[in-house]
Amino acid sequence: MGIPLLQMAKIGAYVIAQTMKGRKRYPLVLMLEPLFRCNLACAGCGKIDYPDKILNQRLPLADCLAAVDECGAPVVVIAGGEPLIHRDIGAIVEGAISRGKVVTLCTNALLLEKKISLFKPGPGFNFSIHLDGDAQMHDHSVCQTGVYDRAVAAITLAKSTGFRVNVNCTLFNNADPARVADFLDEMKKLGIDGVTVSPGYAYERAPDQQHFLNRQRTKSLFREILRRGNGGRAWPLFQSSLFLDFLAGNQSYACTPWGNPTRTVFGWQRPCYLLGEGYAKTYQELMETTDWDSYGVGNYEKCADCMVHSGFEATAVQDAVRHPVKAMMVAINGVRTDGPMAPDISIENQRRAQYVFTDHVERKLEEIEHCDHEAALRPSD
Repeated sequence: MGIPLLQMAKIGAYVIAQTMKGRKRYPLVLMLEPLFRCNLACAGCGKIDYPDKILNQRLPLADCLAAVDECGAPVVVIAGGEPLIHRDIGAIVEGAISRGKVVTLCTNALLLEKKISLFKPGPGFNFSIHLDGDAQMHDHSVCQTGVYDRAVAAITLAKSTGFRVNVNCTLFNNADPARVADFLDEMKKLGIDGVTVSPGYAYERAPDQQHFLNRQRTKSLFREILRRGNGGRAWPLFQSSLFLDFLAGNQSYACTPWGNPTRTVFGWQRPCYLLGEGYAKTYQELMETTDWDSYGVGNYEKCADCMVHSGFEATAVQDAVRHPVKAMMVAINGVRTDGPMAPDISIENQRRAQYVFTDHVERKLEEIEHCDHEAALRPSD
């Protein structure tokens, strides 16, 4: 696996401490989205479909670091949008690292050469570069030619200057297992430190609604991919062994939506990184007032096909802490890629989807217009 031992030990110790304290719900990863603006417009993205007034918003540095402190998760993932657009991105990363956090900066890498001097290599910092497969697959996914080659050039630059570099690969229902396996082989040759592979989530506002995976297709696809890589052991996969086992249909997991709390320009997002069904002003309010039992596979229609790492990796990590021998055996032997699959959660009694995106957008626009009006009334210096 591509997860550093230091990071595994830190997260493991944190989970054990939370368990000993008797905490049922606690964060594992803070998903920090300091902006939604991006310099790409990917067909499967549900994060950039906002009016310009919202896309132009930035979460201030002080608010970003306050979220890190307020949440307390050991890992901070900075995403977006494209976070390298944020003028304070260097200070955000530095501030999180200075607080003892393991920090991953997600980027499409188009601005990395220009911005790389803002960052320092270190064991607690990773770049996670978006690559949805080989050149043809990725450029098709991001709806622009030449992006793959620019990302690979940025990876080479970052590695040559001492940075840890991971790749984040999202797969859709047109993914070919052999091509994905070849891509993972190529990433290994490139010297990538880790690869995160995950099925795409069906964002309700994504332009392309035709190519998201259902759960059965996800399990079959990952079995076919992992079979070509010795159960996953052939590649530096930046994921827990039990999460990979789950993707291959060998574990029955409910998601842990509170494991990856998300802070955006709207506030603390309910219930998770993937669904924006309301926002809280504080992390405490998020944890105490969210109806967690109304979300997840079997509970809510929008969650029915989700198997994304941001929802299930925390579950797998908690399972590994409770059953270390099981996790170790999967890591040693590789993921099982044949035989019967574990039973899935029934969706028979799930509640129907509610569509509230427009209400949130309208309220945010009203807030922005009010702030602009107040600013216009202030006397200038």
